[in-house]
Amino acid sequence: MAQFMPERVVHARGGAAHGFFEVTDDVTRWTKAAFLSTVRKRTPVFLRFSSVAGELGSADSERDPRGFAIKFYTEDGNYDLVGNNTPVFFIRDPRRFSDFIHSQKRRADTNLRDHNVQWDFWTRTPASAHQVTFLMTDRGTPRSWRTMNGYGSHTFMWVNRGGERFWIKYTLKTDQGIENFTDAEAGAMCAEDTDHHIRDLYTSIQNGDPPSWTMYVQVMDFDGASGYRFNPFDVTKVWPHGDHPLVRVGRLVLDRNPENYFAEVEQ
Repeated sequence: MAQFMPERVVHARGGAAHGFFEVTDDVTRWTKAAFLSTVRKRTPVFLRFSSVAGELGSADSERDPRGFAIKFYTEDGNYDLVGNNTPVFFIRDPRRFSDFIHSQKRRADTNLRDHNVQWDFWTRTPASAHQVTFLMTDRGTPRSWRTMNGYGSHTFMWVNRGGERFWIKYTLKTDQGIENFTDAEAGAMCAEDTDHHIRDLYTSIQNGDPPSWTMYVQVMDFDGASGYRFNPFDVTKVWPHGDHPLVRVGRLVLDRNPENYFAEVEQ
């Protein structure tokens, strides 16, 4: 029997899989997190991909950012890393989030999405230019969830066993290589198979070809944030790799499909 639950306001359209995260490099100088404490240590994970503005009946291949939400089932409890397939976001002021979402959704009077409303918000929000630039390239139409990167986007804090604090940013690079649709290809796939991304992920795992991502962090000294040349907590900006190189942490693999989509993915 089909289960009913209200649709998510954002990230309603999505799919997911189970897997594991394996530590490949020693990062204990920066963190005391138990699940990152030992090289070759494995932690079960669950990763949900999604579109942002897309509703449940929308097509997977529409131009939209993609959600990249990981749940690590650690011995100390669940660690949630909620990110996207872009390293930045549309706004830096959380008070504007509801206005932003309204601009991406259906109008109250016509019940239609309105590109004029979207662009009105973006053009009146200069900080959104970085994310809009990502969105309007082929990065806005990934060929599959397997062939896109994931980012934590926000700045997080790590603490080591000595009590030292560090600021970090997460990056997960696809081991399959980045592949995107052109605008025309994405439009054609929307018409051909609205479930393309869900089907691609499920089929890949089912056929014994599990997708994987290599996880990196960028590290900033705690006291370095106050004197940095821009606000390192601004989610509309990236940290230049020249200032803060990528440090490899481990590898995330998705190797098991859900058996009950409602119970495991949506509930």
